[in-house]
Amino acid sequence: MEGERVELLSVVEDQYDGVIVNVENQEHVDSELFSSILKASIYNWKQQGKKGVWLKLFILHSNLVDTAVKAGFRYHHAEPDYLMLVRWIPETPDTFPANASHRVGVAVLVVNDKKEMLVVQERGGIFRGTGLWKMPTGVVNEGEDLCDGAIREVKEETGIETKFVEVLAFRQSHKSFFEKSDLMFVCMVEPLSSDIQIQASEIEAAQWMPIEDYAAQPFVQEHENFDFVAKVCSSKLDGNYTGFSNVLMSTSSGKKTYLYLSNRDASVLLASKQNQA
Repeated sequence: MEGERVELLSVVEDQYDGVIVNVENQEHVDSELFSSILKASIYNWKQQGKKGVWLKLFILHSNLVDTAVKAGFRYHHAEPDYLMLVRWIPETPDTFPANASHRVGVAVLVVNDKKEMLVVQERGGIFRGTGLWKMPTGVVNEGEDLCDGAIREVKEETGIETKFVEVLAFRQSHKSFFEKSDLMFVCMVEPLSSDIQIQASEIEAAQWMPIEDYAAQPFVQEHENFDFVAKVCSSKLDGNYTGFSNVLMSTSSGKKTYLYLSNRDASVLLASKQNQA
């Protein structure tokens, strides 16, 4: 009916003069009705001087994606249960932050008191069937600390319980996983057990191997990244290399976070921190 007031979308304002729209994940929404409400809401946001609009659509509302795109929205990122679209309102350059650009992985050095390192052969991936013995590796889960991810990966692949020691090195590469960049952290952990129980679905075999034998593998010697990391590991075991240990920090929000810093300075800084407390 002409003159009838159109319902507006409920929003949460962000800290950058934008709004976040969460369409309730409870019931189906008619696309034509949503189109009218969305247009009216955009007009209202424009009058208010709002800038960016974040529109979160759950899978239940997949029918609204075309409507949103026709209203000027574009994809920003997707998660298992929702799609996030965005629209920049003013006639100025779009300053939406890019979606997460990196995937974080760990390669874990586990060395026993005989100076043997824990190595595995994988059932899948690029090393399947090559006979290469390699360090346990994996991807850090969302919301998981780097040090916890290293411990978990070793436990999952080999059944060995460990304690985190330090980060030895890290490598950044690009255009790897769906065009994302990749950060691989080489971590050292201390074994708390020794009996290996492999993850049969992913690991073909696992064993304790002298680090010299690991480094002598043709693949390791022929690939600079692997060879250099092997040298770093050997240097660490000889006491000639210092990595970065994890120090638990408190935040204003109450969440835990770790700061990784040189082992040479960590004890001094921690002592200073405790004295101040």
